[in-house]
Amino acid sequence: MQILGISSNNPFSQKTFADSLKLPYPLLSDFPHLKTIQAYGGLNPDWKSTTAVRSFFLIDQQGIVRGKWKGTTTDVFPSQPILAAAKKLAGNR
Repeated sequence: MQILGISSNNPFSQKTFADSLKLPYPLLSDFPHLKTIQAYGGLNPDWKSTTAVRSFFLIDQQGIVRGKWKGTTTDVFPSQPILAAAKKLAGNR
């Protein structure tokens, strides 16, 4: 199992952000074109498609989205529910 995060922020800001939240998984950058974030419907419509809303997607090994958590640009999600869902999915194999 691999957990990754992706953000619309510059790559240099990712480590500081991840460290501040004590995330147990790496964050990737989709800056500047936001193609991955756009493909998952994560762009904030109020910011003219330049900012992402905070979202998490649980994708299985076949590429099927098994869980979605979407918020706003300021929501902070606790890691535990997402990790619990990932562990449950891994146990269902």
